[in-house]
Amino acid sequence: MVFNTGAALLDAIVLAVVSREPEGTYGYKITQEIRGVIELSESTLYPVLRRLLKEECLEVYDMACAGRNRRYYKVTERGRVQLNLYEGEWRSYSAKITGLFEGGVKNEQI
Repeated sequence: MVFNTGAALLDAIVLAVVSREPEGTYGYKITQEIRGVIELSESTLYPVLRRLLKEECLEVYDMACAGRNRRYYKVTERGRVQLNLYEGEWRSYSAKITGLFEGGVKNEQI
C-alpha cells in the first residue's frame, strides 16, 4: 500500500478487530485479520496493543492453550467509546476523500 497508516488509524483498526470477539482475541490472530486488509508486522502490532492497554482501551488476560499461556486482548468500555469516535471520524474523512477523488467536494475542509 502506498499510503502510510498513522497511529490513530492503527488504533482504530486494532480496536475494530478486537471488538468483534466478545471474549477477546490474541495477538497472532489480530495480526492475521489485519493483514487481510493492510500490511502489518507483529513488530508494529505489539506497540499498538501496549499503547491501547496503557490508555485503558484494552484489557489483557492469559488463557492456557496447548500447554502454554496465550495472551488475550479484550476491548474495555473506554475502548468501545474510542472506537465509536474513530468510526464516526473515519466515515466523515473517507467520504470527503472519496468525494474529492470523484470531483464532488468543493470548498470543504478535509
